[in-house]
Amino acid sequence: MKFQKKYIPLLLGIAVAFGIFVGGKLDFADSSDRLFTSNSKKDKLNRLIDYIDYEYVDEINTDSIVDVTVNGILNNLDPHSTYIPKKDLQRVTENMKGDFVGIGISFYTYRDTITVIRAIEGGPSKLAGIKAGDRIITADGDSIYGREWRDEDVIDKLKGEKNSKVKLQVYRKGEDELLDFTVKRNDIPIKSVEASYMLTNKLGYIKINRFAESTYKEFKEALDKLQEKGATQLALDLRDNPGGFLAMAEQIVDEFLEDDKLILFTKNKRGKIEKSFATDEGDFEDGEIFVLINENSASASEIVAGALQDNDKGTIIGRRSYGKGLVQREMALGDGSAVRLTVSRYYTPTGRSIQRPYKKKDNKDYYDEYYERIMKGELSDAAKIQVADSLKFETPKGKIVYGGGGIIPDVFVPLDKKMNNETLTYIVGNGVMNFFMFEELDKNREIYQNLTLEELIEDFNITDAIVDRFEDYVNLRTRYKITFAAYREEVKLYLKAVLAEQLFNTDAYYKIVNSRDNMVDEVLKLSDNK
Repeated sequence: MKFQKKYIPLLLGIAVAFGIFVGGKLDFADSSDRLFTSNSKKDKLNRLIDYIDYEYVDEINTDSIVDVTVNGILNNLDPHSTYIPKKDLQRVTENMKGDFVGIGISFYTYRDTITVIRAIEGGPSKLAGIKAGDRIITADGDSIYGREWRDEDVIDKLKGEKNSKVKLQVYRKGEDELLDFTVKRNDIPIKSVEASYMLTNKLGYIKINRFAESTYKEFKEALDKLQEKGATQLALDLRDNPGGFLAMAEQIVDEFLEDDKLILFTKNKRGKIEKSFATDEGDFEDGEIFVLINENSASASEIVAGALQDNDKGTIIGRRSYGKGLVQREMALGDGSAVRLTVSRYYTPTGRSIQRPYKKKDNKDYYDEYYERIMKGELSDAAKIQVADSLKFETPKGKIVYGGGGIIPDVFVPLDKKMNNETLTYIVGNGVMNFFMFEELDKNREIYQNLTLEELIEDFNITDAIVDRFEDYVNLRTRYKITFAAYREEVKLYLKAVLAEQLFNTDAYYKIVNSRDNMVDEVLKLSDNK
């Protein structure tokens, strides 16, 4: 919702000026008296916004001007200081908090109708009896189908206060009349631990997609269950994990490191250093740890990998990580928006910063450097990873590690170009496989009703006919002509994984995808040699 009131721009201007121009110079524990002092730079910004608001010849939304101004200021700082507008803050906050209040369904809009892909296990909808394939027609008597209903509108309608109830009318195939359900809203987890299962009788696997407030709790529950099943080794998959809360990374590292081992330290602009050490709480200190990283593993993911590598603990496997060594702190701007401002740098135990170089001018070179890595072939050949001898460090056991641009793995695994080609990556990422497999399932769900996961993995195969239908399905929905001739087997694997996820859970998805994963294969080889 956009604010049009006369004085909102002034308040925003003050908030922006204080937050950006002053925030970087002050400790966040400073008193408000020190924050709210006179400053000519703040006055200039406030006067300009007021002048536009009162005198500009045309009607204009000065809120949008403030947004542009904030982004312009931040673009001249570093690549990771960011502005979060009010319209996005709730979604971002929920994602990092790790839950929201809702009814617990995964859905998509199929022919203008909200259709349940899966009711979340243990969630309110599952408990109420809602099933995959159900079409939700009304919520509290209001129709929620038709072209005017966007996914965001439906989500807003189905969300509400915890323990409040929503009455749903549902169409289910095979039923002559609409079904009535009353669903009590509850906390719905946004999982950051996507999968956890045993790869072998001694090797467990945990996939973490981000570091949210709930991540350590999820991780610890998963680790405990794997240990109960006999896991003495762990593959921790942090590929494509962009990071999140630093504290969650510290807690996870603490599970692996012995007491008083340095995890990391941070340093702010005034040279203040804060160190984080492992405690006696770790439950996997005697276990063997393998950490999987790739070019999109960043921030908190790199903290985990760097802390273990620098303490000569376990094995880092994969490709050089992203290279983000800056720490952000969020500050509310008073109008529902917020700024995440870089307030310090973090360093691994040997003292290396893994932050890639950047210039304080639109940061274009920063992102160009990331793509240059790819273009130069370092994802396929470890010899093409460029390092600086001036940023060479040594671990306690004499292993050489480098700073200045991500974590270089102990064991390099090249990109599998068939499983990760551009077209297939795009198709897997945009959700079209999920929609297609849902529609395939919806033709006759009874076929799969008594199928176990083991039977699906061992005996069920995606046919060429299904791949042909999927190819037609994709080409009807994109402006490109796509053919799967070069990687039909890879498409079959992903379609089977998506089918397993819709029938079972994300563990099922990763069990199938990981059966053809070269990094997981490398972990299995190393595990056998331990």
